[in-house]
Amino acid sequence: MTSDIRCDIHDSPEYFFNRELSWLKFNRRVLGEADVKHKPLLERLKFIAITSSNLDEFFMIRVAGLKHRLESGINKVDAAGLSVSEQLKCIAEDTHELVKLQYRYLKNILRELEAANIYFNDINSLDERAQEWIENFFTNTIFPVITPMAVDAGHPFPFLANRSLNLAILLCRERGEPNTAVIQVPAVLPRIIEAPSAGEKRQFVFLEDIIKRYCANFFYGYTIKDVVPFRITRNADLSIDEEEAEDLLVEVEKSLRQRKRGQAVRLEFGRPNNKQLRELLVRTLNIEEQDIYEVPGPLDATCFFKFSELPGLDKFRHNPMIPQLAQDLIGADSLFDTIRERDILLHHPYESFEPVVEFVRQAATDPKVLAIKQTLYRVSGNSPIVRALAQAAENGKQVTVLVELKARFDEENNILWAKRLEEAGCHVIYGLVGLKTHAKMILVVRQEFDGIKRYVHMGTGNYNDATAKMYTDMGLFTANDQFGADASAFFNVLSGYSDPPMWNKIVVAPLGLREKIKELIDREIEFAKAGQGGRIIAKMNSLVDKDIILKLYQASCHGVKIDLIIRGICVLRPGVPGVSDNISVRSIVGRFLEHHRIFYFGNGGDERVFLSSADWMPRNLNERVELFFPIEDPNHIERIKNIIAITLADNQKAYIMKRDGSYRRVDKRGKAINSQMEFFAEAQVASQVPDITMEQRLKPLYRRAE
Repeated sequence: MTSDIRCDIHDSPEYFFNRELSWLKFNRRVLGEADVKHKPLLERLKFIAITSSNLDEFFMIRVAGLKHRLESGINKVDAAGLSVSEQLKCIAEDTHELVKLQYRYLKNILRELEAANIYFNDINSLDERAQEWIENFFTNTIFPVITPMAVDAGHPFPFLANRSLNLAILLCRERGEPNTAVIQVPAVLPRIIEAPSAGEKRQFVFLEDIIKRYCANFFYGYTIKDVVPFRITRNADLSIDEEEAEDLLVEVEKSLRQRKRGQAVRLEFGRPNNKQLRELLVRTLNIEEQDIYEVPGPLDATCFFKFSELPGLDKFRHNPMIPQLAQDLIGADSLFDTIRERDILLHHPYESFEPVVEFVRQAATDPKVLAIKQTLYRVSGNSPIVRALAQAAENGKQVTVLVELKARFDEENNILWAKRLEEAGCHVIYGLVGLKTHAKMILVVRQEFDGIKRYVHMGTGNYNDATAKMYTDMGLFTANDQFGADASAFFNVLSGYSDPPMWNKIVVAPLGLREKIKELIDREIEFAKAGQGGRIIAKMNSLVDKDIILKLYQASCHGVKIDLIIRGICVLRPGVPGVSDNISVRSIVGRFLEHHRIFYFGNGGDERVFLSSADWMPRNLNERVELFFPIEDPNHIERIKNIIAITLADNQKAYIMKRDGSYRRVDKRGKAINSQMEFFAEAQVASQVPDITMEQRLKPLYRRAE
């Protein structure tokens, strides 16, 4: 089959899936972890919370965006042939089924917790001592915080913040007309309250249940007829006119205030005793029927994140996995000397992220270091990297930091860090107009005995020490002069008016990455045509870009064997005869969030391996500054090939995508292979050091830095 197939496929919706429905299938796989019976109970409960958190963001951004398009008169079809209105209908159907399944799993988990002496009780079922304690807690702690809000002609329905939990109350005087009121469940108090209990038993109640029980205390002279918990999800996408903005930081701060007041896109509520409260909420919020979710359990299951970390319940959690020190860094006297000698490849979270933090710390205090330049997309709330950058500036070093203010849902955190860095004397930049800077790079410029030397770190994940313990990512330290020159040019493009140069090693989106990917796929096609085979393995979070998918279809038609490891969204349809029968798609969902982007091309035997910050999505290739860089050390190439091979062999946490877009678990027969556990075991063997603290392992490096 020739490359003409591309034209036939281009206008064929049957070759593509809808991205939103594909994402919902991913969240269904995430939820599936809550039903894995051998998994510790609190770990299963955590996946209930993850599913809820994912759905919140999905409605605030993706569903809200579709609704905005429809309201603007835009009802165009997508690559899968679905109009906007059809997408919203399908999303509602799939999400209602997902929520039903989520609360079925939650009910099962809570039942199993009861068998382990952990109870979520109705207040009426508590003994007298516990009920007395709850009543005192309400009187002394809850009651002073709450302000009830009447709803009538003189009191319009109050504005309720995005994702806030509330109680709608129906009440009346004797022989009077019914009235309504709203109480906002205070977010400043714990959502789950532990009540006193005897022996090994532990019992908990929800904050809203306590308020519901005693809410008559707010309405003397009235009889409570019904109390219904409800929660509103609002449009939370930011709209920023960067071209007209004089100060991007000010514009982002202004948009963040608007986010809390966005249009309602979802209403969740408990089951009411009558229709009056439901009708009031639907009418007031102007919510469509398909966006109403009657939840058979506690609203906002994200509260189980904190509960799953509760002290004293370790036996219901995984044993901790201590990240290992990379083999090449064990006993190293100097981080810079080690990197100068050879490239260092890190695999997180199996190998510690601490060397990346230490890289910046040492640069901040090393008298030989002249300058530090870094991109920051998402950082932790108490980031040691940001503190080190501030210290470097205070020590007189030239520090340039690109802080991406538009990193969704991290805007406030990034604004805070940007201000602190500026106060410390750093040169803070906010990226390029119209683009998000998603690339991950650190450049350290050092004066050495033979002149200026540049040290570079590039990675697939954020410079976030917290998520580095939960996300799978890879990073590369190098002192290669060509990488160093590219890094200098990269930061010049970000901070000034420099046009992109001819890069030595790296490829940068949005100028060149799409073309590079297609070029690499075309080479595999040529090798396949010449009878030399063709091989592509691509691991990423999402595959959405139609142009790249068409190129993969073309490669498949010419016999290139393609394995795709896609954690989340995949709109490519595998296994279509004559189109994608040489393409397989699998997804790994396990203890850690699969996050690294790894790309392998057979290249006729001269294998090429790349790491990247970018998924193959239009936003990454067209609207973001991204990095794509080669791995050149033969040992590192072999190591990454081994990582890919183990991932493809996973028969415990892997799902295979079928032609109809559904997923099935991989056949578990044969030797059990859990890729994430295999990587941790390999890291332990490679480190070959006793079970000592990371600080002790890094002691030579710390000592040298001092």
